Amino acid sequence: MEEQQKRLHFWGNTQEEDYYKLQNITASKSFYTSPRGLSLFTRSWLPQSSAAGPPRGLICMVHGYGNDISWTFQATPIFLAQMGFACFAIDLQGHGHSQGLKGFVPDVDLVVEDCISFFNSIKLDPQFQDLPTFLFGESMGGAICVLIHLAAPKAFDGAILVAPMCKISDKVKPRWPIPEILTFLAKFMPTLAIVPTADLLEKSVKVPEKKIIAGMNPSRYRGKPRLGTVVELLRVTDFVSGKLGDVSLPFIVLHGSADVVTDPNVSRALYEEAKSEDKCIKIYDGMMHSLLFGETDENVEMVRGDILSWLNDRCKR
Repeated sequence: MEEQQKRLHFWGNTQEEDYYKLQNITASKSFYTSPRGLSLFTRSWLPQSSAAGPPRGLICMVHGYGNDISWTFQATPIFLAQMGFACFAIDLQGHGHSQGLKGFVPDVDLVVEDCISFFNSIKLDPQFQDLPTFLFGESMGGAICVLIHLAAPKAFDGAILVAPMCKISDKVKPRWPIPEILTFLAKFMPTLAIVPTADLLEKSVKVPEKKIIAGMNPSRYRGKPRLGTVVELLRVTDFVSGKLGDVSLPFIVLHGSADVVTDPNVSRALYEEAKSEDKCIKIYDGMMHSLLFGETDENVEMVRGDILSWLNDRCKR
């Protein structure tokens, strides 16, 4: 336990640059100024240049509520970069190293605009212009990916939606009349962090040792959800759940049957209602919310394999 408390990164104490070299990838980090003037932290994970040629595809990634792109989230883009994909991600407003009050997301529509602006700037880079381009979102990030698609229906060639927050599970959503009371209070005190809810980390991560590692994230938001954020997420998830039939891009949606943070039945509804001609769903029996980190290594490899197989079928090389 003492050794774990000294951990500098989710993978251990190896310095970032050395670790990336060991993983045979190239990584970078920088800040991007959004059109509304917010300073947003970004990262990239790229295949190392070699005779193999350019990346196989471009993946634009969005993290979930309270999370960020510098801790356990990195495990997935590192894997995908090893498989030949160029990955870019952004800390959302109020998360990680980006500007904004921690844990406060007053307007998801503006966050969507931030993401579109950043991802468009990457797509304009000559080395990525001719690549197939995919969205990737976990939890709240999955809902944001759906909103990005609805705002720009032809901008991406597909989406990977991991336990998307198209609806907040009734098992963690406050019961009536609390939502009505919160909505009223949020008009006057939107930043107040008082919303009663279960510890999402405990309900997301299955493996005890991985709960400890996830809990060490120095950038994780640990406070109670803020009034304005909760009201906004309730609004957005209600909107997205009513727009499932408008989704038209190719996608794979992946969800654990034991997820009590976001509702796997809404992912089933997305698969059934979306007008996409190319769509795929994977429901994993007994798995929880954190499919790509919090499960056993064998389960994580299974989910990664399904994502990679889906990407392989839609990339030329």
